[in-house]
Amino acid sequence: MWPSINLVVLSEILKLIHDGSRSVPTWLKLTPSEVKEQIYKLAKKGLTPSQIGVILRDSHGVAQSEGLAPDLPEDIYYLIKKAVNIRKHLERSRKDRDAKFRLILIESRIYRLARYYKIKGVLPPTWRYESATASTLVS
Repeated sequence: MWPSINLVVLSEILKLIHDGSRSVPTWLKLTPSEVKEQIYKLAKKGLTPSQIGVILRDSHGVAQSEGLAPDLPEDIYYLIKKAVNIRKHLERSRKDRDAKFRLILIESRIYRLARYYKIKGVLPPTWRYESATASTLVS
């Protein structure tokens, strides 16, 4: 980076370069409704949102599609799934202290991510992670 350029000045330069107006590329032949249909088809097959994005990017050239995300973000979903699996393991083997420690770390990550998503408006402000009802979130 240039040491003499202020970050504010640099951000203003970038705003001038990228004016924020986004339009569909001319080489993209799919309409938005066709992209939605493709997303629904792939979701019915059981693919995760990131897998759907990779398929759309690689085979159809779609860079981004917004507004069709699941209610629960993917990273928090997989953390909750991992926490549920560790809780099941701890029911069988109560003396596994390492698993208990890892569960504490995973749940703290869930709480931190939930706080971030509540601030960003992805999760509703009333959403709460509870270990007793977590298995219903991932089933």
